[in-house]
Amino acid sequence: MGHAVALGSGLVGRFVIERLLEAGHEVTVIDLHIPDAFHANPRVHVREGDAMAHIATLEPNQIVVNMLPGRIGDMVRPVLLKAGHQIVDLAFTAEDPHQHEGLAVANNSVLLWDVGIAPGISNMLVKQAFDAFGPLDTVSIKVGGNPTQMDDGWSYMAPFSPSDVIEEYTRPARIQVDGVPVEVPALSERHAIEVEGYGTMEAFLTDGLRSVLETIPCATMKEYTVRWPGHIDKWLAEGQSMDETALLEAWTFDEERPEFTWLEVMAAAGDASRRTVVHDAGLNGDGSMARTTGLVTAACTMLFLEHGPLDGCGLAPGIHPPEGLSSEAMSHIMTYMQDEGVRFVQS
Repeated sequence: MGHAVALGSGLVGRFVIERLLEAGHEVTVIDLHIPDAFHANPRVHVREGDAMAHIATLEPNQIVVNMLPGRIGDMVRPVLLKAGHQIVDLAFTAEDPHQHEGLAVANNSVLLWDVGIAPGISNMLVKQAFDAFGPLDTVSIKVGGNPTQMDDGWSYMAPFSPSDVIEEYTRPARIQVDGVPVEVPALSERHAIEVEGYGTMEAFLTDGLRSVLETIPCATMKEYTVRWPGHIDKWLAEGQSMDETALLEAWTFDEERPEFTWLEVMAAAGDASRRTVVHDAGLNGDGSMARTTGLVTAACTMLFLEHGPLDGCGLAPGIHPPEGLSSEAMSHIMTYMQDEGVRFVQS
């Protein structure tokens, strides 16, 4: 079987690594702190310590999965591309990796970025709607990973780096309105929505459209994050003055607490419209956000390992967003997720 290099072994990273091992692949894991279970696995090669130092020693042209926090993940991209690696990239960054297009092509490297649930699956669903309907009039994406019930505090647990959550709440949101690109403050357009099976929650604009603003013709496009009522009020009152360490403690992910991930993608063109809901509530001890994000990342990595970026995903050397995948690759990824218990409901 194949060999992949995994950068990062947090909640999502650990899940991805486990899926690759289950499929029979070997994995080199690079992180500051690596779970004990990986140290004992003979098919895992552990490199604990500074990621940049270890990356510099890798043999060229490896399959690399970048699952580092955004601020670090962006730093490693040019280093990986110069070495000719084939990269599945989950690091959520403000920086657009397309700035490295020339570097990727010159080194025969592929970088597939934003391979999560939203962005990620959301991009693929928008692309499928465009393929079915042509240029779109409206796209609305709503997504959130939350505890199944509110509490007296934050009503939230961070399944990935809190610094990336803070970025969502502070970085201006890029949207499209009547054909015009617009930048608005994050947390704008707060409104109540009904989430099937859970009740009334709150949605607000965040910067999750990213590449589809450039790749999908659509008059009006917006992306919203979904949280329990009161969460953003608490962020505005307290969170902005807290340091990241305090937020890390306040948002610690409790694996024993029931939680769920919910994504809704609505697309319309003329009289045609499509609504797709993706839902997961965790399974076999794995959290829903780790699953819905990690299954996408794992599926893309296995396509790279088993077929190569071109034959497996339709990707030539260069920088590619999720909607740049071949239709066959998108279908494969969504089928893989459904086979693993993630629900897709389309109407």
